[in-house]
Amino acid sequence: MSKVLAITNQKGGVGKTTTAINLAASLAANDLRILVIDSDPQGNSTTGLGIQKYTDRASLYNVLLGDAELADAVVRTEFEGLDLVPSDKNLIGANLELVEQSEREFRLQHKLRLLREKYHFVLIDCPPALDLLTLNALVAADSVLVPIQCEFFALEGVSELMDTIERVRSAFQHPLEIEGILLTMYDDRTNLTRQVAADLKEFFGAQVFQTVIPRSIRLAEAPSFGKPILSYDVRSRGAESYIRLAKEILDHEQKSRRNAPGAR
Repeated sequence: MSKVLAITNQKGGVGKTTTAINLAASLAANDLRILVIDSDPQGNSTTGLGIQKYTDRASLYNVLLGDAELADAVVRTEFEGLDLVPSDKNLIGANLELVEQSEREFRLQHKLRLLREKYHFVLIDCPPALDLLTLNALVAADSVLVPIQCEFFALEGVSELMDTIERVRSAFQHPLEIEGILLTMYDDRTNLTRQVAADLKEFFGAQVFQTVIPRSIRLAEAPSFGKPILSYDVRSRGAESYIRLAKEILDHEQKSRRNAPGAR
């Protein structure tokens, strides 16, 4: 069965979509089957993976609020081993429409159960808000990956997210784990970046990934070509950093399985 990661931070512009696309591709490059679920109404993971946003095709909106199953909405990307559940403009109204639905927080979790065994990892790209779409992702996920840009208000924003995660654990009896805090747009030439990184590591300790994602023009360019960085420029610093992040996550997963109760 797959591991489900929600990639979230209520602040925009911190690298959620960049991480969803490029971590997914880096994991798929390890001969793994990966699914990205684009849960952001902006649909940037969809276009960033080279998929057109068509309203006449099943999307996440139809899965959450229609009769479609997740399998009906899955499309293959050009990157081997990497599939996508796309977003489209209909998802903009999902938060309002979900309010009237029964078990509104569990709809993605229920739909995902039928598909989990087909993939090694499922990555959910969340919107930059703590809304019903994000809540569905958190309830469906096994763990949360939090990208953080090294800026002045970073610690304040992530503290609010941690409070939300704790409320999800309590309200839904859901053992949601922290996969890790990911420092993005990292520029070690600035004092602010180094200070924020030090503060985050002091506050969160081992929960901060050793891998950092640098500021990179090539990384920023890749989505406009509908490609992950591994397809666009595999020798770039951005590609190298996401390859390292994938290895760090896979190593952690391997250790967790070895240490799990009943493991030999």
